[in-house]
Amino acid sequence: MTEDSVARCEFEQDKLVLRLELTFVADTKAITPVVDRVMEAAREMSCAEGKEFEIEVSLREALVNAIKHGCRNDPSKEVQVTVCCDQSRGMLIIVRDPGPGFDVESLQSPLMGERIFASHGRGIFLINRLMDEVKFLGRGTEIHMVKR
Repeated sequence: MTEDSVARCEFEQDKLVLRLELTFVADTKAITPVVDRVMEAAREMSCAEGKEFEIEVSLREALVNAIKHGCRNDPSKEVQVTVCCDQSRGMLIIVRDPGPGFDVESLQSPLMGERIFASHGRGIFLINRLMDEVKFLGRGTEIHMVKR
């Protein structure tokens, strides 16, 4: 994690506790073990206590997007997850993938028109509703999610 990426989420680096950094192959079978490790760290850090549901759902959605869209389900590629805690600001989760990225502004709302009936396309919508702060960097190849 660079100092720049921490600063963009307004976390104070000297108060930041890095608890977990994972790199795993882009395989959907890896999602549950990664989520389990992050949730264990979340409970240990106690910086987003009572918000475990929101964290877990958002992390799962971010990982699915990174594997499906960023890595194109290619297990020769890797996804990175960084989990930090700042006692005054909460939990910061960063998910990175090696993909080409996407235009966040071009995403259509899953609440309008025929998208209401679509069986996919709600992940980023859910993340934005469940987390307190969400930022996309690197044209969408890196998502920063904050839960206070």
